[in-house]
Amino acid sequence: MDDRLKKQLDFSLEIDKEKNIFRQTSLSGHGRKENDAEHAWHMAIMAYVLKEYANEEIDISKVMIMCLIHDIVEIDAGDTYAYDPEAIKTQKEREEKAKERIFSLLPDDQKDNLTALFDEFEACETPESRFAHSMDNLQPLILNNSNNGNDWKEHGVSAAQVYKRQGQTQLGSEKLFEVTDTIIKENIAKGNLKE
Repeated sequence: MDDRLKKQLDFSLEIDKEKNIFRQTSLSGHGRKENDAEHAWHMAIMAYVLKEYANEEIDISKVMIMCLIHDIVEIDAGDTYAYDPEAIKTQKEREEKAKERIFSLLPDDQKDNLTALFDEFEACETPESRFAHSMDNLQPLILNNSNNGNDWKEHGVSAAQVYKRQGQTQLGSEKLFEVTDTIIKENIAKGNLKE
């Protein structure tokens, strides 16, 4: 086996570890906590299905790859809960180290490509990254909604916190933000989100 293929296979095996990184969001129907790989897969399919609601013209293949790779760094960095202010303080540093180690398993050209896509997603400045962020926000929101807000209630999350996070949804899709707004208001009314 040549060196390039060995690196690609080593990376492919390494990213299997993403299946062992569990998030704070439960699967629909009051299921167990989802893992990062399930979250990424779900987002990527959602992006394809919901692409017509993007605010701008997008390259859907690029969006889907961003969705699939955005949490690979959590193999080393661990999941950072969106509403944990202490963990967020060290998130960037932890993820930068992880990005370098994990993507460095690949041949240089592929490392550079995936690193650039990861960085583009993080910067949230392109149509594709904005829409990918919409998926990253909408996916756990619909799961929380399907579970009667149990994950929000478990962590004492407020409506203001959810609205702050969902601001990025609006940057990628006004239409999906309308849905988000309705879901949040319904969960405030049910007492699932603190005001």
